[in-house]
Amino acid sequence: MPNPTTYSPAALQLARTFEGCRLTAYQDQANIWTIGYGHTGPHVTSGLTITQAQAETLLADDLATAAACVSRLVKIPLNQNQFDALVDFVFNLGCRSLTQSTLLAHIQANNFEAAAKEFLRWNKAANKPVKGLTRRRQAEAGLFTAATSSSPHQP
Repeated sequence: MPNPTTYSPAALQLARTFEGCRLTAYQDQANIWTIGYGHTGPHVTSGLTITQAQAETLLADDLATAAACVSRLVKIPLNQNQFDALVDFVFNLGCRSLTQSTLLAHIQANNFEAAAKEFLRWNKAANKPVKGLTRRRQAEAGLFTAATSSSPHQP
């Protein structure tokens, strides 16, 4: 069975829940200019404002980019929950983080139990654990291990 190629409402809800929506640009914990639901880029600068509709479009585009990364990198079958958890991970941390991770290595080796535990290692900013990131990684790990009716790798 081929892998999902698009994120489900579960991934959309994860991003919305953990990012929140701010229609005026702000600097995040790493001092990166951010707007909407965690959207960043060179065009996001101090004083920028957007509408709710623009925030929704940016979120959909950013999640689609994250989904394309997961689709490109993961070479084994995933269920929708596993795919969605990885999409949120990439949305939050970037494709490069997944590319170079032990998380991806465990997935490629069909070691889903070890992979689920790897999410929790990505909870730091400036080398210090952050409660919000810990909660997000726990939610991703929980989604990753949740069974689906079309699961090639149910726990």
